[in-house]
Order: sequence, then structure tokens, then C-alpha cells
Amino acid sequence: MRLHLCGVRGSTPAPGAEFTRVGGHTSCVAIAHDADEYPRLLLDAGTGLRNVTALLGDAPFEGSMLLGHLHWDHTQGLPFFAAADRPDGRVCVHLPVAAGAPDDALSGLMAPPFFPISVAGLRGEWSFYPLDEGWFDVEGFSVLAREIPHRGGRTFGFRVSDGQRSIAYLSDHGPIALGAGPDGWGPYHEAAMELAEGVDLLLHDAQFTAAELAARPHFGHSAVDYAVRLAERGDVGRLLLFHHDPSRTDDEVDALVAACAGAMVDVGAAREGDIICWDAVT
Repeated sequence: MRLHLCGVRGSTPAPGAEFTRVGGHTSCVAIAHDADEYPRLLLDAGTGLRNVTALLGDAPFEGSMLLGHLHWDHTQGLPFFAAADRPDGRVCVHLPVAAGAPDDALSGLMAPPFFPISVAGLRGEWSFYPLDEGWFDVEGFSVLAREIPHRGGRTFGFRVSDGQRSIAYLSDHGPIALGAGPDGWGPYHEAAMELAEGVDLLLHDAQFTAAELAARPHFGHSAVDYAVRLAERGDVGRLLLFHHDPSRTDDEVDALVAACAGAMVDVGAAREGDIICWDAVT
């Protein structure tokens, strides 16, 4: 399994010199099989989705996309995905829906007067499927979807395995909605543990410090401290702090990682452009 971190920012893109090392694009992770030249599975479609096109050269995207939820910072890249918005593109989109046709759930994001074209205006072959909890196979990967707390709509975390390696992706996770838990940052609840336990890599919401979470408990996100403790409890191989606050500068992200030096798990920061293939991180 090979991961390309195409967008790692939360809430809104963060342009500017102070954000270039970590990156300013919002959530998108592209996953490829070791033997494949191109990624076939995408997690979320934030503005980082634009970066997937560059990974494909002149080839169209042919694969699947899992949308953990439908907030802007996880869907805004859809109409700008040039590798899929072409006659030979093929995209299967799996997304949480409350009722009705799955593609109807995106119509409020992509339709006049808010956007010049609708979902039906995208070129290529696009298909849409409702997402629910449980295991399923997609693009040769085994995926577990579990619902996790996050304000403003049904939200999923994912566990993805190729039979050799496994990753967990909890990009937007507000466990404090379930109570204070043992440390005051939210409980280490069953869904989070099932997704994270024993994975080689955990990408987890780290939008807040503990002090910031105390001041914003209803924003639907996690403290860095919660992500570290979940990784420790789950015997995770490596934790990458993800969904960085849009005002968090590169130096401030580095300081958060440095403060985790005593953790019983390897902690780093997710950075746009990183490639993770377990032999090396570039």
C-alpha cells in the first residue's frame, strides 16, 4: 500500500508562506496498491483532490472515492478534479446519505447559483453509492466504515487494508460529544478503537490543543492529546496529526509534534505531498 497525502488542512484552505511546509489544501488522501503506478482509492475530496491529477500524468482517474462526510472542506475539490472530469474518467463515489439518491446529497454543493454546473455536468462515468457501517471491498482494498461523532451531519471514519498493511482515517472526530471520557477529551469509544486498533498508520483529527478544545467543545473536532492517547491505547504503529487548524502555522505544527516526544507511539504531522510506503517517507 502506498499513500499520497494530497490535502491535510481542516475547515478551509490556508494559503500563505507560513503554511507551505505543511500545506494549505483540505482533506484528500490517495491510496495505491504497491504494484500499481496510479492510486485507485481516494479518501475525501477536499481541495487537495486537485493534487491527485498531477499523480496520474496524462492518465484519467479510474477508481473509487470515499467521502467521510459532506462538509465543504471534504467535497470542494470535486468539480476541480481534472483527471476525472474528462470523457475517459471513471469514479465511483461512496458517501453518507440520509435519504434519496446519493448524488442528490451533493446537489446543494454543485448547482446554480452556488456553482455553474451540477453533478450531472461532470464529464466521464460517475456513479454514486450510499455508505453505511460495516466491511466492504473496493478497488482491491478491504474497508471498514464506522460512524464517528462530528457536528453537522453523519460522519464516517475508515480502516483500509491491502492484506499486508492497514491504515485508519479519522479526519473529523469530535469524541467529546459522547462525554468527557477519562482524560477530559472524550471517550475512547468502540468505533474509534475498532478503526484504529493495531493499524500501521493512524491519520487522526488534531485540529485543537487541549486548551483550545476546552474553549470550543462543540466544534466537532479532537485535541492532539486525544489522538496520541487513542494511538497508544490501540497499539498503533505510527500516528500522523491530520486536519490541521487553518490558522496553525508550520512552526506551530512542528511545536505540537515536538510536544509529543514522550509519547509511547511515533507521532508526526501529516504534510501535503508526503508519500508513505513503509520503506520510506518522502
